[in-house]
Amino acid sequence: MNPGFAKSLFTVSSLTIVSRIGGFIRDSLTAVFLGAGPVADAFFVAQRLPNLFRSLFAEGAFSAAFVPLYTSEQERHGDEAAQEFAGQALMLLLAALVPFSVLVMMFMPYVMRALAPGFEDEPEKFRLAVDFSTITFPYLALISVTALQTGVLNARGRFGPGAAAPIAFNIVLILGLFAAHLFEWHVGYTLAWAVTISGVVQCLWLAVSCARARASIPLLKPSLGEASAKLFRRIGPGAVGAGAAQINLLISTILASTLPTGAVSYLFYADRLNQLPLGVVGIAVATTLLPLLSRYVEQGDDDKIRHYNTRAIEFCFLLGLPAMIGLIVAAKPIIETLFQHGAFKAEDTAATVEALQAYALGIPGFLLVKVFAADFFARHDTKTPVKAAVVSMGVNVLLSAALLLPLQHIGIALANSIAVNLNAGLHYHHLKKRNFPIGTADLPKSMLKILLSAAVMAGVCWALVKGWDAMAFANLMQKVSALGVLIGISGLVYAVALHTTGAVRIQDVKDILNRKSA
Repeated sequence: MNPGFAKSLFTVSSLTIVSRIGGFIRDSLTAVFLGAGPVADAFFVAQRLPNLFRSLFAEGAFSAAFVPLYTSEQERHGDEAAQEFAGQALMLLLAALVPFSVLVMMFMPYVMRALAPGFEDEPEKFRLAVDFSTITFPYLALISVTALQTGVLNARGRFGPGAAAPIAFNIVLILGLFAAHLFEWHVGYTLAWAVTISGVVQCLWLAVSCARARASIPLLKPSLGEASAKLFRRIGPGAVGAGAAQINLLISTILASTLPTGAVSYLFYADRLNQLPLGVVGIAVATTLLPLLSRYVEQGDDDKIRHYNTRAIEFCFLLGLPAMIGLIVAAKPIIETLFQHGAFKAEDTAATVEALQAYALGIPGFLLVKVFAADFFARHDTKTPVKAAVVSMGVNVLLSAALLLPLQHIGIALANSIAVNLNAGLHYHHLKKRNFPIGTADLPKSMLKILLSAAVMAGVCWALVKGWDAMAFANLMQKVSALGVLIGISGLVYAVALHTTGAVRIQDVKDILNRKSA
């Protein structure tokens, strides 16, 4: 693997791992204080709303359209022109999002009736969901500015600050949980305010990072230049293409709100665990691959495009495949250890395990979409991914509705995974149809080696989980230790299998780390 590309991937991945660990601590504390009851359901719906629009219009569509255009401005006209473009984009973004946020907050009861129709049967839960959502919605504008700042830094090859920003989200919410416990504040309202405060903290962190990189975004009078006009023309279709997974989750939330209390929470906790590999691998690949592909598309270098696509696909399966297997096979030990405390009971664990196993089936498809979509975005094509996304969303709605009664919340998670994998297949079909360079000749062989290594790990992990079921744990520390041993042995077996099959040699890893250090 190219050492520069590897360094970028490891930087983003390692910071995302830190963020996800913080997220697990946050979610574990949330499970202790809120469990899976009506307040928890209301807060998770409220959190879903700004996160949906953030993924659609900020981190998803905006980044997909902004980074290639910013890179193009750099290549053709220099850094000053690129920064002027960023300043115009910032002002136009705020001019659109601030009035939109105010409007949504004013009509939040009507929005909530569409987002969680099942809550209307429980007036108190509905009221809490409206209040929480009104408090959290300003997060959208704040995190959108953060996404723009991150895009500027990523285009300049600085991936660390943007990858570190979500850590602040977890820290603020964890502090909020402890403050609510200490001062006896309402946990739901405290968490809602913490979400918005975390947006302010992330925005300030990225502003300082941009200043240090001499890439502060100027505040300009809004005007629609050529590059800005292109940006906003591409955001519409890009919103659907880049945010397909979030739209599917929104559909899941709407349907889950019609199920008995707890269903929304089961899906939320399962999705949070499922987001670990999606975040660590998917965000790393999307963040580092798009600027590279954008540059080589501008230069017309198909060999480099093919090379980096291959390395990205290998990276996705190298980490994503064992993650999928681990979350399916070891779902019960993981959820018992992380969440089954306080208000979160054994029956909540059983329901969340089934949802997690269904969600995990979509990990390979989600990661491949990140790779394949980058190829289209690098060519300033945000329309083709939307075609695949619309089809996959339609399939998700139909399957979710069909599976809702027989499988309850499990059917929603399973439909989501099927739709995500279909989305990946459709992206690949369009790439092949256009004869875009996808992978090098050695890709099938390396993929087979990774699959064989993962199969060996799966067998060992299954045997260890059987041993877990036979054990009686006296306290939480014993569970944590046993889970650490289970994951550690499974990971070690996978590493040995990778070395034995030749998928990844130990010397290759040493070479990359030595080059990174140098």
